[in-house]
Amino acid sequence: MPKQVDHHERRTLLADALLRVAAERGLMDVSLRHVAAEAGVTAGMVQHYFRTKDEMMIFALDVVAARVQARLADDPDVQGDPRRLVRALLVQLLPLDADRELEGRVAVAFHAYAASRPDVAARLREDTRGMRAAVAAQVRSAPGALDPEIAATGLLSLVEGLAVHVLGGHLDPADALATLDAHLALAFTPAGTPPRAAR
Repeated sequence: MPKQVDHHERRTLLADALLRVAAERGLMDVSLRHVAAEAGVTAGMVQHYFRTKDEMMIFALDVVAARVQARLADDPDVQGDPRRLVRALLVQLLPLDADRELEGRVAVAFHAYAASRPDVAARLREDTRGMRAAVAAQVRSAPGALDPEIAATGLLSLVEGLAVHVLGGHLDPADALATLDAHLALAFTPAGTPPRAAR
C-alpha cells in the first residue's frame, strides 16, 4: 500500500528550513537550493511545493503566526484581563528564548526583503493591520489614557524596536520587558490615575 504523504507537514518542514537559513544568511541570499540542502531534500521537491521563493516566504510567515497563536493558547494570561492579553501577545514578539530569537531574526530579514517584493510587502501590511486592530480592540475594552489606535500603533512599534535592540545585544531582555510594561501601564491606565506595573 502506498505511503500516505502529509503535504502540510512537508511544507512546514521546508518552511522550518527556510527560517533557519534566513536567520543565518538573510532572505536576500536564500534560494530554493539552500532550503533544499538545509531540509535534506532535493530542489525538485521544494519546487513541487513552492513555485517561487515568495510563495515559500509567505507560507513561512503563516507557520510563524500559527506558532505564536499556539504559544498564546498555552499562556494562562490570555484568559485574564485585556491588559494581560495584550502583554501576552507582545511578549511573543520579543526574542526571549531560542525559538523567538530565530523568529525575530527572520522578522527583521522579512522587512528588509519586502522592501523590494510587493507581494511579500502586501502580506506583511495585512498581518500588521490585523495585529494592530486586535491590540486596539483590547485597549478599547479597558478605558485608558490613550486613544486605542494610537496606543496599539505605539505598542507594536515599541516591541519591534525592542526586539531589534535585544537581537543586537544593545538591550537586556529583562530591560525590554520592563520598558514594555511601563508603556502598557500608560496605554491601559485611565487619565488621572497613577500607572501600576503589570504582574
